[in-house]
Amino acid sequence: MATELTNTTHARSPFGPPAKYQQARLFRIYNHYRVVISLLLVALLFVDPFTADTRFRWLDYYQAGVVSYLALNGFIALLLLAGFQPRQRHIILSILADILVMHGLLLASSGITNGLANLVIVAVAAGNILTPTRMGTFYAALAAICSLGISGWAVITINESADDIVRAGSLGILYFATAVILQGISKRVIRSEALASSRARSIAELEQINQQIIQRMRTGILVLDRHGYIRLANAAAEELLFGTATHENGTAHNHRELPPPLKKGLELWLRHPDRRIEPFQPSSTSPLLQASLTQLDQEQGDLILVFIEDMSKVTQQAQQMKLASLGRLTAGIAHEIRNPLGAISHAAQLMEESPHLDKADQQMLDIIRRHSRRVNGIIENVLDLSRRRAADTELVDVASWLEEFRQDFLQTLDDDTPVQIELFCDDAIPAARFDKSQVEQVLVNLCDNGLRYSKQHSGQNRIQLAAGTSADGERAFVDVKDFGPGIAPEHRNSVFEPFFTTDKSGTGLGLYLARELCEANQAHLSLVEDGEPGCRFRITFAHPGRMI
Repeated sequence: MATELTNTTHARSPFGPPAKYQQARLFRIYNHYRVVISLLLVALLFVDPFTADTRFRWLDYYQAGVVSYLALNGFIALLLLAGFQPRQRHIILSILADILVMHGLLLASSGITNGLANLVIVAVAAGNILTPTRMGTFYAALAAICSLGISGWAVITINESADDIVRAGSLGILYFATAVILQGISKRVIRSEALASSRARSIAELEQINQQIIQRMRTGILVLDRHGYIRLANAAAEELLFGTATHENGTAHNHRELPPPLKKGLELWLRHPDRRIEPFQPSSTSPLLQASLTQLDQEQGDLILVFIEDMSKVTQQAQQMKLASLGRLTAGIAHEIRNPLGAISHAAQLMEESPHLDKADQQMLDIIRRHSRRVNGIIENVLDLSRRRAADTELVDVASWLEEFRQDFLQTLDDDTPVQIELFCDDAIPAARFDKSQVEQVLVNLCDNGLRYSKQHSGQNRIQLAAGTSADGERAFVDVKDFGPGIAPEHRNSVFEPFFTTDKSGTGLGLYLARELCEANQAHLSLVEDGEPGCRFRITFAHPGRMI
């Protein structure tokens, strides 16, 4: 699985990415407060009762300080609006500037008794919230030293009351108390946010992993409403039902209808939830599928969860078990049947040498020979099936391989018999992974049958080979089309069954063995109904990157 997990180490740290984001957001809020306060201070300069009732030590300096403070905060606000991301050093400088500017305004106004001292408490509190480290204690110490310095200077130089020093000391205690309390609260909040962020990231990662797992599962998963419309589907479901896979996000088109066989099975299941729907094929070229349905929400019952299994995989496992048993049986078949069959054939040959045979006896001997060959062919096919080796797959360029097969197949035919094999290949056919020898054996069987039926029906040894790309653009297929009489509709579902044949001289195992060989290579052999004369058999190869 290619899911890349993010590192959650930073999320546990007080200064990880979540804390930095929160720090920047809080600083923006604090700067809005500073802009509002500076605007109020400037506005108070134009209120006569304020300027008349307040005893300023240096009014000009106070007015210049207030205007400069507004200009500084306005400039910072514009930077933040422009997208500037403040770092920790910028925040520290801003808090220090607030503490120093406020004390400068206190010095220029009426001293520590001015209400501006309360704004210093807010600045210290904001500093400990934004930087809950030793720097927060430094803010409190700096504010206390500045307050004591202003009070001490006023007592010494301008004979202010000593009560100002006591008030400055009380403010200093308040600064430190604010720093200690807010540092503890801020650190606790940051740890809680880091833990919540870490858990949220873990949940998001688990959700992404689950989505990747569901999308890469070979079992199709659908979420339906009760009307049979698809709400969600993974890639395997899209590929199995419609022949096309979705993107990696895996969401199907909303309100897409189900294939008719599955929709019919859904309607039957809604009436009888305890019954299992029958296996079905969405199209003639699709493998046999089995769907299992269950209610996704037991209380409301609005959505239905559907699991779709490719029966070819189950069939392949069953065939392997069957072949293991068949292998043990074939040795006995070869001994118990082929020996008497050989005796019958040998006796027929000896009888042919008799000079006293009439025409009726010759016909009887011909029947014996013909059926002996047929029984021997059945035994050979069964033996070949039981001795089948595992597929040795390789990545094959389908177009060039099909051209080579055509040339080799033509060379094996009788030179006196004119044979026409037309080859059509689409552009950019994807590569396929299969065992060349086994798939060539399938093609030889299909081509031999096609040539024979074409000649019987039209008098021409003519077939067509075509290679193309499936609807999803990721899988290749090969078609073998003949110009024979075709297969009757009532026989189309039986052509791949063992021992089924419409040819009196056939064994009925050719197409069965061909499909078995295709399944061994995770390909699918199907009869395509194209509405044209003759038969079209299609080998659809598996996706080369998804073979197991």
